[in-house]
Amino acid sequence: MENWRKSSYSGPDDGNNCVEISTSPTHVSIRDSKTPTRATLTLPTPAFTTFLDALKRTPETQ
Repeated sequence: MENWRKSSYSGPDDGNNCVEISTSPTHVSIRDSKTPTRATLTLPTPAFTTFLDALKRTPETQ
C-alpha cells in the first residue's frame, strides 16, 4: 500500500510514538512509524472499523 500518513495524535511530546495508516477502497493497513519496514497489519475496511470501535470502548491504561 502507498500513501502512508501518521496519526494526527503524534507529536513531539510523545516521542513520535505512533502508528501510520494507509487506505485503499477495500482495506486499511497499519504499521509502526518507528519501524515502517517491519510487520504491517492489513484489515478489510469493515474489520478496521470494528477494531477502532473496540479501541474507543477500551479504557486507557497508564
